[in-house]
Amino acid sequence: MRGRCGGFTLLEILVALAVLGASMGALIQTAGSFTYNQAYLRDRTLAEWVARNHLVEQQLAPTWPSPGQKKDEVEYAERQWQWVMQVTQTGDKDLRRLDIEVFSLDDPEQALAHLTGFVERR
Repeated sequence: MRGRCGGFTLLEILVALAVLGASMGALIQTAGSFTYNQAYLRDRTLAEWVARNHLVEQQLAPTWPSPGQKKDEVEYAERQWQWVMQVTQTGDKDLRRLDIEVFSLDDPEQALAHLTGFVERR
């Protein structure tokens, strides 16, 4: 009688493939989540820069912004953005509050950045 050969059975190979398949699926899902999060954080950072740039433009402008809402689009970092600015009067007659929200034109429903600043009368 011959001895048993030292190989794997079909059942052992199927179990190993099932474990490998499950771990590869989890790895692919993790990589996909990482890529999505990186893109989202990039968009949030760029939107924040758009908001800050607009606030500085308003603070350096020769005219004082009038109360109300203003909207416009701007190209920044080879992408189109929309900003919405709400100007309100504060308790100080020489100070106005600016609330700026920035949206990507790819998804205009969700603001990616919110910024509040103040402008004084010159």
